[in-house]
Amino acid sequence: MRPVIYQLFVRHFSNMNTQGVEWGNIKKNGCGKFNDISEKALREIAKMGFTHVWLTGVLRHATQTDYPSIPAQPKSIVKGIAGSPYAVVDYFDVDPDLAGNPENRIGEFKELITRCRRLGLIPLMDFVPNHVSRAYKSECGEDFGAGDDVNTFFASEQGYYYLTTNRNGDGPPVKLPDGIYEGEVSFGRVTGNNCVSWTPGEYDWYETVKLNYGYNFLAGHSALHSLPHWTCSKELAPKTWRIMDSIIAYWQEMGIGGFRCDMAHMIPMAFWRWLISRARVRVSDVFFMAEAYNDDMKTTEGDPCAELLDCGFNAVYDAESYHLSRRIYTEGKWANDFDRLFRNMMFYAKSGVRYLENHDEVRVCSPQCWGGVGEKVLPAIMTLLYASGQGPVLVYNGQEVGERAEGPTGYGGGDGKTSIFDYTCLPQLQAWVANGAYDDAQLSGSAAQLRDFHCRLLPILQNPALDKGEFYGLNWANMQNPSFGREPLEKTSGHWVYAMMRHHAHSKSTVLVIVNLSPDINFFNLKVAVPEHAFGWCGIHSEKVKLENLLYPEEPEKILMKNDLSTIGLSYPLRPGQAAVFQLSAI
Repeated sequence: MRPVIYQLFVRHFSNMNTQGVEWGNIKKNGCGKFNDISEKALREIAKMGFTHVWLTGVLRHATQTDYPSIPAQPKSIVKGIAGSPYAVVDYFDVDPDLAGNPENRIGEFKELITRCRRLGLIPLMDFVPNHVSRAYKSECGEDFGAGDDVNTFFASEQGYYYLTTNRNGDGPPVKLPDGIYEGEVSFGRVTGNNCVSWTPGEYDWYETVKLNYGYNFLAGHSALHSLPHWTCSKELAPKTWRIMDSIIAYWQEMGIGGFRCDMAHMIPMAFWRWLISRARVRVSDVFFMAEAYNDDMKTTEGDPCAELLDCGFNAVYDAESYHLSRRIYTEGKWANDFDRLFRNMMFYAKSGVRYLENHDEVRVCSPQCWGGVGEKVLPAIMTLLYASGQGPVLVYNGQEVGERAEGPTGYGGGDGKTSIFDYTCLPQLQAWVANGAYDDAQLSGSAAQLRDFHCRLLPILQNPALDKGEFYGLNWANMQNPSFGREPLEKTSGHWVYAMMRHHAHSKSTVLVIVNLSPDINFFNLKVAVPEHAFGWCGIHSEKVKLENLLYPEEPEKILMKNDLSTIGLSYPLRPGQAAVFQLSAI
């Protein structure tokens, strides 16, 4: 089954408070709770076609919110009031903000996991291996820094990388953008984004410190050769490897079915092979999804995304398709450009995580992003991305109703994202949450239509052709077709329209997908030619072809001559941002 993942940011999703203020604390702005993610909520999520729920931000992290038995962290190491969920304070604990009774937070989280499982949803959670909060201290697990020499930059058995004084003016304490952290007055550590400085800047991950996997990252990729082989025993593995294995085992034992691994390309590949193999001995079908980018912080000379798949990951972020989607509306890219992308990045077709939103990215429907047209084109662009691959699909909570990132903010600023640093809410989604009702009764017309489209599209991604089928792009065959969405004065087609076929030979399932990516052009005379070669490719040799509309099954089926489809083309008008998905079969 193709993974269709709902990213549920607990702090935001089930927050019932709609009256928050800028820089509001938890009392003023509210916070989602484990217990409020009810069976009704999860049942509605499952009915939309989701198979997995990524419970985002549940690990206990640095925050300015105080509890009797859990003191707040200093402002100098907390971004915002709620704090970043990726500045983990204890890998073996969950955020007390998310519990009705903070003292029973693990119990409430276990109950949520049980509810997910009972409704057939596989619960995922974050695994943040590259860095931890400067205030990290686990009540259950081993301390990463125990026994470290704070005067040594690197040693293979140390948990952190330490700053050493080698220039005039360098030396403790570390000077953070928001002041001095009392926990590092006499020594300093490297930040999570590899910043080796006593004065990290405001754009550094200054609230975190980088973990040491047994190699000196300043020595380059050659230093990775000093790491043990991935088949080594736990006793021979570096300290950080051993602790991380214990963390994964702990959550697997609790019922977590998989992990979204933060910035996976910053971690040595040998570690991933070792960790994933051990996790699969415990639970054979545990799911590993990598957030990874081919950037200057990678731990390999090749493409880290391809290598992570080779290490055992089920899937890796397909950032390239996401960025091209945005550039259609911000940089004048054409639909035809997807052909080049799909051709050059074939491994993403099978294992790339296709997404249009997540907690790090802007909201598609934010008026200040996606050229201001995201709400109009979301159905088309999501159909193109989701239907063109075999890998997992990711939907961020709120996308399904057109969330616009208009909740109260603070540290996050008004940048078109839903802030992960602040106590905020999802105004569009809260009309569906409706104080625990979880239904469409209070949704606006546009939000209800968008949610309906998600409910139509996501289940058909399990169609054999869209789940495991091969890909055949049709734009090349229509570039000289003047009825293929061509604007006046254009001499080539494929600016706004994209068409493709997917075919699964074993099930003899063939699907035709057509999308209009334009935010304002109604292609009322659109015709899509399907060349004879494409019919041969998918094994349709009959004279007649039946087309059934999978998105709108209430629409009557079409019976057309195959020769007409090849020469004249399928006539199917598409309004701005509209998509069509047809099942093709021989008669």
